[in-house]
Amino acid sequence: METRGRKRKRDMEMGNAFFELSDDLLVEIISRVPFKSTRCCKCVCRRWRDVVSHPDHRNKLPRSTLAGFFYKTDNLCCRAMNRHYKSVTGNWCPRIDPSLSFLPKYRLCDVDIDMLDCCNGLLLCRRQQQRYATDYGTTDYVVCNPATKRWVSVPGTVMSREVLVARLGFDPVVSSHFHVFEFAPAPEHVSMRLCVHARTQPLGIYSSKAGVWTHPSNWKCPIKIDRYSSSTFFRGLLYFSSRADKVVAVDMEGNCRVINIPSTAHGSCIARDVFVSRGQLQFAISSASELSIWALEDPSSTENWTLKHNVSRLKLFADENSSNYHVIVHPEYKVILVVRTRFPSTYRSWTELMSYNMDSRELRSLSDLGHDCKRPYLPYVPLFSRSLADG
Repeated sequence: METRGRKRKRDMEMGNAFFELSDDLLVEIISRVPFKSTRCCKCVCRRWRDVVSHPDHRNKLPRSTLAGFFYKTDNLCCRAMNRHYKSVTGNWCPRIDPSLSFLPKYRLCDVDIDMLDCCNGLLLCRRQQQRYATDYGTTDYVVCNPATKRWVSVPGTVMSREVLVARLGFDPVVSSHFHVFEFAPAPEHVSMRLCVHARTQPLGIYSSKAGVWTHPSNWKCPIKIDRYSSSTFFRGLLYFSSRADKVVAVDMEGNCRVINIPSTAHGSCIARDVFVSRGQLQFAISSASELSIWALEDPSSTENWTLKHNVSRLKLFADENSSNYHVIVHPEYKVILVVRTRFPSTYRSWTELMSYNMDSRELRSLSDLGHDCKRPYLPYVPLFSRSLADG
């Protein structure tokens, strides 16, 4: 039987051998544990903290996963109270404040903060300062990190007050800088805000590195982009879905490329949403009869979509016409979050959050979101780095 002294000596020898591993071997080992354990590894010793935090190792180590999503409700009594956050993965993520109370203090009756997009841990909002009951003053953007409560302001353009479509491009593995894409109404439709989807709408791109807006003069988008067009940022490109059978990819210079989406013959299409999941560009098609998930292996060189999963609406919900639903594909697991909205009366709606496992084909209820929820539903993946490029 091993004595206590021998056991202690053996543990010390094993510990010393482990600490003598090279940085490359240490990174290889840590890369095989979940993200939550990676955060614990930073607390072991100073060397481990430096190895995990080093920029050269970001691509190899597991990153934060989906923690929840932001959404809004039709609460007209208080603008700060119509922003909400729902956690979906436990309490490993710090508590998120959807009121964004860490932003500069304004009287709630004087400013309107609208959540527009969320990308790799950063949240894009538009701020409109209201001078009078019907007159808006300064309009700008703010890019913030809800996990660290750091933020930077982005100056608005002459068209920002009319803009309904603005998106964020950010990849912390590549750079701490970000881009804001602003799709303004066409000049002939400035007074008609619902016409923001006009094909000739101007494009503005803000670079936090340069600190300026650029407006490509040759911008021509072949699809309609409206306020609820689904989008995702992947490998330096912003991908937009449309009501047409196309996805458009926009780069940092405003060049765009069109990708045809897979055709489906399962009834009228309700929604088309584009996501990044498990390192692939994926597309969800919600029709009147089924939900299907497609993946594009290499967006840069092919347009051949592969069907990953499909399920009939009747099997999913056991009824066909009682509700509307919105899907969020998990970025790492074969799981779909289903935001299902029922309409018990003409003037009120009730929304439920559900989880669907693509392997087991099991649908289960997670929680109720409450009355009068509205899009966009913005998936949130926390970013714990304190660096945020100054706008």
